[in-house]
Amino acid sequence: MGQIVKLDDVRTASLLPNYVAGQWVTTAQRFDNIDPTTGEVIGSVCEAGRGEVDAAVMAARKALSGPWGQMKAADRVAMLHAIADRITARFADFVAAEVRDTGMPLHFADHVNVPRGAANFKVFADLFANVPTETFPMDTPDGGTALNYGLRVPRGVIAVISPWNLPLLLTTWKLGPALACGNTVVLKPSEETPSSANLLAEVMAEVGVPDGVFNVIHGHGADAAGQWLTEHPEVDGITFTGETSTGEAIMRAAAKGVRPVSFEMGGKNSAVVFADADIDAAVAGLARSCFQNTGQVCLGTERVYVERAVFDEVVARLAAVARALKPGRPGEDGADFGPLNSRTHQEKVLGYYRIARDEGAAVVTGGGVPAMPDHLKGGWWIEPTVWTGLGDDARVVNEEIFGPCCHIAPFDSIDEVIGRVNATRYGLAASVWTSNLSTAHRMGAALEVGICWVNSWFLRDLRTAFGGAKQSGIGREGGVHSLEFYTELRNVCVRL
Repeated sequence: MGQIVKLDDVRTASLLPNYVAGQWVTTAQRFDNIDPTTGEVIGSVCEAGRGEVDAAVMAARKALSGPWGQMKAADRVAMLHAIADRITARFADFVAAEVRDTGMPLHFADHVNVPRGAANFKVFADLFANVPTETFPMDTPDGGTALNYGLRVPRGVIAVISPWNLPLLLTTWKLGPALACGNTVVLKPSEETPSSANLLAEVMAEVGVPDGVFNVIHGHGADAAGQWLTEHPEVDGITFTGETSTGEAIMRAAAKGVRPVSFEMGGKNSAVVFADADIDAAVAGLARSCFQNTGQVCLGTERVYVERAVFDEVVARLAAVARALKPGRPGEDGADFGPLNSRTHQEKVLGYYRIARDEGAAVVTGGGVPAMPDHLKGGWWIEPTVWTGLGDDARVVNEEIFGPCCHIAPFDSIDEVIGRVNATRYGLAASVWTSNLSTAHRMGAALEVGICWVNSWFLRDLRTAFGGAKQSGIGREGGVHSLEFYTELRNVCVRL
């Protein structure tokens, strides 16, 4: 394994080490952490080798039978509350880490991303403490009686593979229930956004989480830390958020040893605006779902269908909102629109902008890179973009782009739009805008998605089921559904 160092030493060196068995571990192999607003290197990250991955998994395995495994449920719940409180106490540190790694607007980090990161620990701790299991009395064949009851036991060592778009929120969405249920965790954060994972490790140590319960390994996916983690035979379950193709590779790894998986993957989400909708509310909702966090939200909208009577109005108003967005560094001069996360992702999104033009799209607004001041010209900026005029077979209407863009198309009937929304291999989310209650309920039942919002978007109750249909995911998390994945349900039958 790599070299064990003190936290103060790596803080002063702008170095992000791995965190294994309660110790900070550096390695000789490193990669750059880059500020997406400028393209400048802001630090160095220690890449975990096979030795560090194995040490992290085995530390997690050992911790299952140590103090953590012996801890009373009430004490574990109290510890998760302490983690949440410590995140809140270090709120400014987490906001700084998130905006530094992602370039997301300051208001999104400090009103959504970090608060939800803390809330995920409290919500799932309380849920675990208050959700009952089943109990069934029964008669035995010989005239006696027996009692069956369920026990939830930890699944074991959980591999958490988290994405780069909302690092803290989506990491703790998995960590909260995993730890609440008594599991141990090896986290591999995205190599693009590693900083908040190390802050979480600091918090775990500060509140007294036993060594080995939470481990962080940094690195890439294929033929690197991500692959070695998911292939490790001592991993008992894998939870992942990211691209569908990566999920397929992880499924192949999980098949060996028959490990369960929980996946949230790609999407090509739709919004449907009926003529009877509150158009002000619909346009405001579309502006968020299409452009928030520079379109880098897995629940974001890239296909918009608008009833023909209000089509021109919605197109014009949404395009006006897009033009009014101001790109800039987080907190700088009223900036409300950040860069894309990486140079690679910027090239991908710009590639789709070219494809849209080649396919004959009418570019209502955007379609390129905005002019930026000299100190930001090296960043990975992109224009929010609205297209019209394409058929449903166009690539930009079918393939996930994950950028601040949408195609808007008219429709004439509810049956027509249901068919068009469902004509995709994805099924993560949709939003419907209407004042007709019957229409709302019909759309909610008919759309083949994991979550359907009506007259809202990104409105989440953490007790409800969350996940995708089709190629957008496997399984459900949230509420009791998270407990189903992060625990094994054991039946105990006692003859009385």
